[in-house]
Amino acid sequence: MTLTITPSGQACGARVTGVDLTRPLDPDTVAEIRSAWLDHHVLAFPNQKMNDDDLERFTFSFGGFGDDPFIRPIPGREHIIAVKRGAHETAPLFAENWHSDWSFQARPPAGTCLFGITIPAVGGNTEFSNQHAALDAMPVDLRARVEELQAIHSARAGYAPQGMYGAKDKNRSMDIRSGDEALETQLHPFIRAHPETGRLGLFGCAGYIIGFDGLDDDEALPLLYELIQWQGREEFRYTHVWEPDMLVMWDNRSVLHRATGGYDGHDRLLHRTTIAACDG
Repeated sequence: MTLTITPSGQACGARVTGVDLTRPLDPDTVAEIRSAWLDHHVLAFPNQKMNDDDLERFTFSFGGFGDDPFIRPIPGREHIIAVKRGAHETAPLFAENWHSDWSFQARPPAGTCLFGITIPAVGGNTEFSNQHAALDAMPVDLRARVEELQAIHSARAGYAPQGMYGAKDKNRSMDIRSGDEALETQLHPFIRAHPETGRLGLFGCAGYIIGFDGLDDDEALPLLYELIQWQGREEFRYTHVWEPDMLVMWDNRSVLHRATGGYDGHDRLLHRTTIAACDG
């Protein structure tokens, strides 16, 4: 099996052909895909007629399943959640702010897999931002301010009972479950080495990061605002355009991502799995 890997020409991302993900992958192919994933951070596999068994098998090949704490899995599955929006849904768009999936966990996931099932003819792109590139280009004075900081991560803004997806969030297609456990906090270095490559990058951003250890809010919140403007700059981005039967896997340790809209009046459905943390 010969893979063809075509870089996006943007700050990250590549398209992978020459592999059939409806069949079990041999160890050499898994290693080749992992190498490309670490190089490009986001991989898109078009024209894959995958079912849920295929999606779970692929995910497990790259490190097992991570924990998805606030979204119920689809019926009959433990590890697949539906990223879903109905044609006439009016709830705020899910995941439209920059983030790294579940960065508030003690061992955040290595990656995410998302498979396109119902893809609108317009809109619905996913944007990614390369956080190795963001650190490499960061002005010296800004880097000096964050060099040793421990970021405080929490799910409270999204998934606490009073959060965006809490008790007041109504008429949403996705099966989200809020809870008080979202109030918990976890520290991670804001600049950290990638667990597999050792390359330094920025980890997380405002939203799941609610402050910095040792800084009061008067200092931390303006800094977070300044950082998110930097982290999402155009030159660090890859804009992914979805196709039906396309699998995308991304490295939560290297990129931020966010959903975009523009498909009101159209159904959209993708199935998602989480790749467990890897200690390298």
